[in-house]
This record gives sequence, structure tokens and C-alpha cells, in this order.
Amino acid sequence: MSGFTVRPVPAEVPGLTHLHTGKVRDLYATSSGDLVMVASDRVSAYDWVLPTEIPDKGRLLTALSLWWFDRLADIAPAHVLSDTPPPGAPGDWRGRTLVCRRLDMVPVECVARGYLTGSGLAEYRADGTVCGVPLPEGLRDGSRLEEPIFTPATKAEVGEHDENVSFERVAAVHGAALAEELRTATLALYRRGRELAEERGILLADTKFEFGRDADGRLVLADEVFTPDSSRFWPADGWEPGRPQPSFDKQIIRDWLTSPASGWDRDSEEPPPPLPRDVVSRTRDRYREVYERLTGSPAPVG
Repeated sequence: MSGFTVRPVPAEVPGLTHLHTGKVRDLYATSSGDLVMVASDRVSAYDWVLPTEIPDKGRLLTALSLWWFDRLADIAPAHVLSDTPPPGAPGDWRGRTLVCRRLDMVPVECVARGYLTGSGLAEYRADGTVCGVPLPEGLRDGSRLEEPIFTPATKAEVGEHDENVSFERVAAVHGAALAEELRTATLALYRRGRELAEERGILLADTKFEFGRDADGRLVLADEVFTPDSSRFWPADGWEPGRPQPSFDKQIIRDWLTSPASGWDRDSEEPPPPLPRDVVSRTRDRYREVYERLTGSPAPVG
């Protein structure tokens, strides 16, 4: 089994109703019908939400998403109404909170890939395609694709795997018009993000988006965007196809969990152990570094 090693207890705030506890974010509803999304310092790996948090992670994710939403608004409007916590919220919510409009969410994880790695690489090695998209022969781990590709997935519950699916499957389930709209928006957003990241010496290997419809029927960008939790960022000066790339995310945690030092068997049903202090510190430093390199501003850390 997998999921939470320790299930978080949601905060009780006057006027808010707790709706959902995700891997990182807690979701509440206001009395007026808006949503309040609070980013915690929780971190997940291998379908487990780990027992150890990464200090300031929630603030970094929230601030970075807001920075990106501003730079993507001409492609897709964002769901954000305010970043001010509601009255009576815990003091720790400041810098972690997004008050958002309620959307009719599209149940598709919209993934764009500009480089071949991860689950896409595994599928490519098996049959030369990624989510039904044929790719040229001879690509290696970390190869840049001639054009970015749309590789959607179904959204999974906490503790379960997302399932990669084809564009044709999305069209069959949700309609061809929506599938095309999702693909167009996803690739346009990815290209914008890749361009801005490359100007700062960072490669955007792949990323995922979530969309919903607002009351006017517009496709709106939701959740987080271009964070180290939703995207694979690589330092451009370290890029070398044919091997795993150094990354600005929680790869440090994955490497430790699968090393003999952790003593954890990934194939067992036992939850992962607590993270050692140095792994926590190095992971926090990576989140902080990518924020500062992308935005050019000091990281919002305590």
C-alpha cells in the first residue's frame, strides 16, 4: 500500500469548510463558494507522502506559481483571486495561501514534454512512442525532442499512479474539441515556460498542468504551475544526454530512498523512513535555488 505515512489533521478556520487533503495542498471552501488552497511543506516520493517535511517548501511553491501565473495570463487566465489568507487563518498560512475561483475541473493531467526522460523514456524504449506519439529512433535519456509533445495522463488519488494515455483516448472520453483545446493550451504554456527558463540557464524538461472551466466556459489554469513539484528543471550547463540529468527537484530524496543508506525496500508495503537532516537541507536548497534563478528575487524563506 501507499499514501500518507501520517495523515495530516486539517486546520479548523471559522467560515471555511475543509474539502480535501492532497499530497502537498489542503483545500477549503469559503461561505461564498470560493476555494482556499494552502501549500504545506509536505513532500512525496514513490506514491508516499513522507513523514519528513521540507521547510519553506509551501511558500516557495506558492510564490513561484504566482510569478508564473503573471507571465502566462495572455495564454490562459489563472484561477487566483487573492493570496491573502482568510480572517482567522493560522499565521503560518501567510505566503502559502491562494484564494481561487471554483472551476469545473477537467479530469486530465495535461503533460508537455520537450525532453525524453522518466516514464516517457521507459515507454519509448518499449515501443518507440510516448502516449501514442511516435518518436525518432536513437533517442537517449535526456534527448531534446524536435518539437514538444502533449502526453496526457489520468489523475490518480493520493497513493496511486497517474496513468499515461493517448490524445485519442482523451478525445474519445472528453470530446475531440476539448482534447484539442487542452493540447493547444498545454504546448503554448510549455513553450513560454521553456523560453523564459532557458534565458536563465535552466532547461524545462517536462511539466504538467491542470485546467478547469469557469462560469463563462473559459479554460482556466488551476493548481500550481512550473514549480519543482510539477516540472522537471535541469541546469543547462550540466545537460548531457545519455544519462540521468541533475535536477532542481526532489531527486535527492528519491536517490536517498533507493540507496542502501535508507534501509527501505521500495517494493515492500512498509512506509518510507524519515529523511536525514542533510537530505532535507540539500532538497530545500535546490527548491530555493531554482526559485531565485528563475525569478531573480530572494526566496521567500523563514
